[in-house]
Formats: sequence, structure tokens, C-alpha cells
Amino acid sequence: MSDKLIDFRTDPSKYRHWKVEYEGEVARVSMDVDENGGLFDGYQLKLNSYDLGVDIELSDVVQRMRFEHPEVKVVIMQSGKEKVFCAGANIRMLGGASHAHKVNFCKFTNETRNTFEAAEADSGQKWIAAVKGACAGGGYELALACNHIMLTDDSSSSVALPEVPLLAVLPGTGGLTRVTDKRKVRRDLADVFCAMEEGVRGKRAKDWRLVDEVVPNSKFDDTVTARAAEFASQMPSRAEKGISLGPIERSITDTAVTYTHVEVELDRAARSATITIKGPEGAAPSGPEDLVAQGDQSYLLKLARELDDAILHLRLNEMEQGTWTFRTQGDAEALLAHEAVLLANKDHWLASETLAFWKRILKRIDVTSRSLVALVEHGSCFAGVLAEILWAADRTYMMEDEFEGDNRPTAAITLSESNFGQYPMGNDLTRLQTRFLGTPEQVDTLREHIGEAIEAEEAEELGLVTYILDDIDWEDEIRIFMEERASFSPDAMTGMEANLRFAGPETMETRIFGRLTAWQNWIFQRPNAVGEEGALQRYGTGIRGDYNMQRV
Repeated sequence: MSDKLIDFRTDPSKYRHWKVEYEGEVARVSMDVDENGGLFDGYQLKLNSYDLGVDIELSDVVQRMRFEHPEVKVVIMQSGKEKVFCAGANIRMLGGASHAHKVNFCKFTNETRNTFEAAEADSGQKWIAAVKGACAGGGYELALACNHIMLTDDSSSSVALPEVPLLAVLPGTGGLTRVTDKRKVRRDLADVFCAMEEGVRGKRAKDWRLVDEVVPNSKFDDTVTARAAEFASQMPSRAEKGISLGPIERSITDTAVTYTHVEVELDRAARSATITIKGPEGAAPSGPEDLVAQGDQSYLLKLARELDDAILHLRLNEMEQGTWTFRTQGDAEALLAHEAVLLANKDHWLASETLAFWKRILKRIDVTSRSLVALVEHGSCFAGVLAEILWAADRTYMMEDEFEGDNRPTAAITLSESNFGQYPMGNDLTRLQTRFLGTPEQVDTLREHIGEAIEAEEAEELGLVTYILDDIDWEDEIRIFMEERASFSPDAMTGMEANLRFAGPETMETRIFGRLTAWQNWIFQRPNAVGEEGALQRYGTGIRGDYNMQRV
């Protein structure tokens, strides 16, 4: 694969693989992949197979549906091609991709599917998969993430997860987990299903809980339309008109990525990136009408879009920058005023969507395979939603007392009501609940400090930071930490951090990003899958993979 820059910014005028039609309360999203539109050279996207470029567009479709079309209550996902719904991730692409690209591809596709899967609960938009034709591997995983699956009953339409017998890899976009945890397919039937190349059709697919409805082919289109109308009648109305999401403005040099509210500095020698978030300069919106009037320029929405793009850019384009440092600078009270407008108007669709977007971004930080450190410096604005980054990080350092020549306001952390439930992690706990899993009473204690500017000594006593450092020790201690982190094995760091970040209960989401991802990461490096005689390399040749048969 080439070293071309992967750009996550797109819009409907640039789509090559998806068509979206709006019919009042119902939208139709048709997958019609341009087989010559691969993100890289060397493969064709035949049979509605996909690569990262296809999923970047889908992610944009989902995001715009939430903000630009709040009138939509039901989304029908369907194929724009005859006799195939989706053949899944493109095998030639996977066979030629680097290990890192394969893993990052799977992570992003998982995050995209989680986003439209949660659209019903977060946004009142229910997704229906209308499956005609072969629906295999990642194609079935697209359907699994929908809230309702309809399968036409004919001789060729089926659902399948054939990765294990065909490719010696796993259904890596949550397929195994959603089959058992979401659809609650019996374990023995799931075992049979995941070992079948040909998949399951018709009544058996419904009996095994693999789909919700099986409809005769002659009645399928009409039934899908009727079901969408039925579901739409049950969903609450939100708004008749949304806002426009304009392009995200950024500039890139060899050492920096710059947005309006976010700046990323790259230190290639140290293999690190510093992400600085700037606090708001303008006044908070006066209320929901003002929030709508500001549209995509409202501070917390614009910041969210920029930070999300920066995270994705660093993940895919700067994979050797192994340590990310989060900094903030600005007025904490001003930041809290902007957040307060959203919290006070959670029943308003745009306030609700902006808060839900922040929940998704913070989860994206949680599952990012980088060492994450946050620095609470003088003049910082780690308050409310931005304070969540402190507890998403692996370590947090905070300035204590005055620093010579530094006249910025004293470093402080300010909690808001949002820190106690608005932005849950994948384990369905807040970051504070996860942090204080052994002492849950501490979370109640912290509630008593909402709205207070908590300075270093008290922040340490309350357990909100890892270390507090004075003027004498600050630079040396940060430098030592950074050098130490850069000297460790990236593989060991990834494994350690991923295990430490998700304490507490296991959920479908933590299983997807934890257990499933870890196994897939391992399998993607095994000769049985990716070796010269492995299944991924031999796919399409008519010759099975030559496996090392040891079980380890």
C-alpha cells in the first residue's frame, strides 16, 4: 500500500460508494460501491466489498444524518446492486495491507457501526437492514449493527460470517460478539453458523435469530417500505430542519496540524504528538435558538469535529507518534458556560446531538492505541467535558503553585454535572466510576465539589490526577516520563494500556474493542492468515491455506 495521506473529511458531493435519498421521515442509504474507487491501488472493490474509503463515506453519512436531517426517524440500509447486499471487507485490500492498517481499519469500522447502532437510542433514528442477495462477512456485520434486519426469501439471499473457514481470520467488526451478545444466538448454532462458507437462508436464518424477518421476494420491497413507515410512526419527532456541516478547515505541515480550536504539534524524534485544545473566545449561545443559528460554528460542536478529525488523522497517518499529550488553554468558566447551555437543553435535538457526539469522541480516545498523558498547566481549562480527557488518559500531571515567569491563572480542574453520567465509557460506567472502582464512595464525594476550581494539592487528595509537580520538578519529570514511554515496546504498551483502561463490567462494546480486537490483532500476524501460504494470500486461487496445525 502507498503512503498517501488518508483524509477523513468528505461530503456528499465527493461520495463514490453511497447514495442517500430522503423521503420525509425515512431515508434510504444505498451501498453502491465503485469497484474502481479503492483507497489504494492494486485491488477492485467487486461485489459491494469495501475498504477504509468506503467506510469513511459511511461514517460521514451517519454523522450528517444526525445533524443535517433530524427529521429522519428511520433509515433503510440497502444495496444498490443486483444479487449482492455486501461481500464484506475487500480481501485483496486486506491481503496487501500492512498489519497496522488492517487493525486500524477494523477499529474505525467498529466505531462507525457503533455510531449507527446507537442512533436509535441517542437520536431517535432507527436503522433497518434490507438484505437482498449475498450478505457475507463485513456485509452481515453492517446488517448486525442495524436495529432491525429483514431478509428476502429467495434462492440466493443469505447471511454469512465465513471468515474462519475461508480466510483464517475473525469477523473483526464485531460479528462474533453481536451474534451472541446482541442477537443472542445459541452458542452451538453460532458455532455452526461461523463455520459455514455458504451461510444461512430463509426461515432458518430467522429461527436461529440471525435476522428479524424473512419476507417473500415478491413482497419484500413493499414490506420494507411498510415496516419503515410503521417504525417511523412509533418514533418521537425531533425537528423539521437540521444544520449544515461545512468543511473542517485545517492546515498540515511536517511538524503540525492546525485547526481553529485544536493544534497538534509533532515531535518525530521523540515519537510524540501534543494536542492543544483552545477554550472558547466568544460568549455562550443564549439558548437553543441561538445554538441553531450558530450551527456548525458553535464552539463545542466545531471543537468536537476538529478534535475528532485530529484523532483519526493521527491514528492512520502518524502511527509512529506513540505518545499523545493533551493540553488545554483558556477560560474554564467560559467553557462551562458553553456546556451548560447543552446540559440545560438536552431535550433540544441539537444540544442532544452535540452531547452525544462528545460521548463518541471520548470513547474514541479511550480505545486509541497510544500512550495518553494529560498535562494540567497554569491557564488550562480542563473543566466539564474536557475534564473527561484527564481520566481517559493513562497518566495526568498537574502544576503545583506558582511557576517562575508564568503569570497565567493557577492550574485547576473544575467538575460539572456532566462528569457524573453524560459521557459513559464503553463499559457503561463514567470515567470517574471506572477510576474509583475500588472506592465508589469517592464519586459521591466529588459531587460535592461540582463548580469549584480544584487546585493541585486538593486535586491530588481527591484522586483526580496522578502527580502534582512544582516549578523545580515539572520539566524533568515530564521529560523522564516521555523518554521512558518512548523506550518501551509499542506492542507491550498497547496491550498494557488496553487492559488497564477498561476496569469493571464487560459489555458488548468492551468485548468488541477488547477481547475481539486483541484476538484479531494476534491472528492478523499469524502465518496461517497472512503468511505466503496463508488463507488471506491464497484466497481466490482455489488452493486452501497451508496451516501450522498446533493449537496455542
